[in-house]
Amino acid sequence: QVQLVESGGGLVQAGGSLRLSCAFSGRTFSTSHTGWFRQAPGKEREFVAAISWSGSSTDYADSVKGRFTISRDNARSAVYLQMNSLKPEDTAVYSCGAGPRWTMIQRSQDYDYWGQGTQVTVSS
Repeated sequence: QVQLVESGGGLVQAGGSLRLSCAFSGRTFSTSHTGWFRQAPGKEREFVAAISWSGSSTDYADSVKGRFTISRDNARSAVYLQMNSLKPEDTAVYSCGAGPRWTMIQRSQDYDYWGQGTQVTVSS
């Protein structure tokens, strides 16, 4: 059974940093592309960043390019999202997902597995 558990969220001032972690349990992690999405109150879930199963390819939303970095450690079955220069508009529940084809990496409906999410709040 596949399970994803996010951690690392919290309250931070604008300009600060947070590092989110996604712990993956299940045999398919090392062959699964993985992504981070976020959902703010009253808004649809939006793509943030993704990384291929090998770690050789990454993709970012324009709104976070240059500020966020996604990485993974297949030996630890974990994916990370380093978030720097945080802005109030980054406030949302951040969720990790796994399982899509790389060509569909920005489409949440193509993900097979999801975590429960972790709240990130950025104060101005």
